Amino acid sequence: MSMSMDRLFNSIIFPGLKETIVMHLVSCAACFVIGLVFAILLVTTDSRGLRPNKIVYGIVSTIINVLRSVPFLILIIAIIPLTRAVCGTVIGTNAAIFGITIAASPMVARLLESSFKEVNPALIEAARSFGANDFQITYYIIIKEAVPSAVTNMTMAVVNVLGYTAMAGVVGAGGLGAVALTYGYQNFDDLVMYSTVVVLIIMVQIIQWVGNKIYEKVK
Repeated sequence: MSMSMDRLFNSIIFPGLKETIVMHLVSCAACFVIGLVFAILLVTTDSRGLRPNKIVYGIVSTIINVLRSVPFLILIIAIIPLTRAVCGTVIGTNAAIFGITIAASPMVARLLESSFKEVNPALIEAARSFGANDFQITYYIIIKEAVPSAVTNMTMAVVNVLGYTAMAGVVGAGGLGAVALTYGYQNFDDLVMYSTVVVLIIMVQIIQWVGNKIYEKVK
């Protein structure tokens, strides 16, 4: 039993865990950057934003809503031609990161937009009265004041992205999702299946704990 467990974790679980961590970290970083850009664009061009623009806001908002409306597995299959064109392949870690980024960035954008809109408008007006420009208001008021709320929302987003990495295993991305499907479900091996579930649960608990600690510090 000991040798079986050693083989399970050293040969199957750990390699899948490493792939999942790489996909997760890179995807989260890419989603945050893209989501932040879109969130700032939405807040700025909103009817009550610093530079209202119905056309820009409508286009960006529509793109985000369309991408968010498509379930992850369907979306990642639908963009296979684009994934192949960008990554040169539709399987593996890089292809998965590309698909996850496309799928999760709209969610991050909406969460950050929500956090930015919670900032007290009086602070923005006060900054304007002191002669602050749009960049200063966006960075020093909107973004900085929204940090506690953004931390909470980003913790939720990071957990969701972890779920995406697991689902991406179904379409050849590797990671714990592929381990659970290939070695667990298809081989009727409950030990592998539930081991991957336990590892994912532990990862979620760690993410939530770290998020809570960061929130307590910035609050």
